[in-house]
Amino acid sequence: SGSVRCLTIAPSGSWIAVGLSAGQIVMLDGKTGIIQASWKASEGELLQMQKARTLNLEEEIYYDIIRSKTASLLASACAAGAWSTSQDEAVTEKMRLFGEKTGMAFQIKDDLFDYASENVGKPTGNDIKEKKLTLPLIYTLNNIDKSTRRKIIYIVKNNNRDKKKVQWVIEQVEASGGISYATEKMNSFKNEALEVLHQFPESPVRQGLEDMVLYVTDRKY
Repeated sequence: SGSVRCLTIAPSGSWIAVGLSAGQIVMLDGKTGIIQASWKASEGELLQMQKARTLNLEEEIYYDIIRSKTASLLASACAAGAWSTSQDEAVTEKMRLFGEKTGMAFQIKDDLFDYASENVGKPTGNDIKEKKLTLPLIYTLNNIDKSTRRKIIYIVKNNNRDKKKVQWVIEQVEASGGISYATEKMNSFKNEALEVLHQFPESPVRQGLEDMVLYVTDRKY
């Protein structure tokens, strides 16, 4: 439920933070600072694989997937770092939430690269080839006519290696407003992360974290 528990296990006094949120485990070695986080990423991957078979994915399920696969890892890292320096549950929860919001923005940005026209260091259309339903495509499928929807689904299922057909899907996503919508949602998560961060006093650390959030959404690759 978002609470943090700290158990002293090693004789040397190193500790492990457990249960940063429902279904998460984070282990932090007090000496090395190595974080081992969480089974949530595996759950997200399995859910994505399951949904890829049917290409039936609601927007909220998409958020659940990226929250588990990507955002939970950054949330855990931020929470563990906060707890190691403050041992304050309120501070730790704020940093967990900051990490989660930043991770959500990061993953949506990464999904947007699949529809980029410029060179972004990864092949465009790759998610389509892997039958991954990301936010731009989900929005498109929910906001186009039935005939075009059926055609897109058929291509994603059966012709996802055909470059021309994949390019046609990308064009439909852009024309339907899927890219603009996903960008808007990404910026919303970015702003929510900054709102959490701005609850802390100004400092070089806060500025560094703010720069990181802006990099996440402004990066070109």
